Amino acid sequence: MTDAITKRYTAAQTIARDAGALGLKYFNSFDTLTIESKSHQDFVSEADKNVETLVRAAITAAFPDDAIVGEEDAPTTGTSGFTWVIDPIDGTTNFIHGIPQWCVAIAIVQNAQTVAGIIHDPVHDECNHAMRGNGAFCNDKPIRVLQGRPLTNGSMGVGFSGRTRASGNVITLIDLITKAGGVFWRNGSGALSLAYVAQGKLLGYVEEHMNAWDCLAGQLMIAEAGGMIEAQNADDMIANGGRVVVATAETFAQVQAMADQAYGA
Repeated sequence: MTDAITKRYTAAQTIARDAGALGLKYFNSFDTLTIESKSHQDFVSEADKNVETLVRAAITAAFPDDAIVGEEDAPTTGTSGFTWVIDPIDGTTNFIHGIPQWCVAIAIVQNAQTVAGIIHDPVHDECNHAMRGNGAFCNDKPIRVLQGRPLTNGSMGVGFSGRTRASGNVITLIDLITKAGGVFWRNGSGALSLAYVAQGKLLGYVEEHMNAWDCLAGQLMIAEAGGMIEAQNADDMIANGGRVVVATAETFAQVQAMADQAYGA
């Protein structure tokens, strides 16, 4: 089965790069995009739809028996036991306003576990990728989370979306971080923020609710890069989404306690 995972992991990197190249063409003409509003502060552009179409077509051509779950189109079933979980453009609000903080995210799930993940940032030509048990990489370079840093010596990513707009919980979390001497950081792309944790750019990342296509790839990447994540069933995340808490080994317990206080254990 490892060979089956490796084949998909290798293909996913190529697919993510091809998707990123198409997304970059749209991004370079962001002011001409056709944009729709899905809900409060939640947008979709023609780029999202067309990039997802490219990704789905590539997966289906290479692995026709695999299931696919994506942000924009209806899920498709499969018989192989593998499910591809895709976000064609994470950070659409940034994308449609010309802010270079967006990415293509792809996770591959088997037996309720993420076995491979790709987060490709085409603007900066950074393809972050990981396969379970094989480490994490940015392009061809191994990556590691920060080590030996307390919360007072780095930035903590904090996510917030329209799904939780009525809640003051994120304000509580930010207050806890700053009172502990930390600094909070938000870039509008949860998947890219998770990649930054794996790369050692952020100490961690917390969000009250994320969808599977935004977080599964990054969670695996962080674990493979030596970080800590809350244990979750990938199939449950695909069905319902959930909160995400990830951090370095030194700060995880402190960050998780803050998340429990802000959001509830």
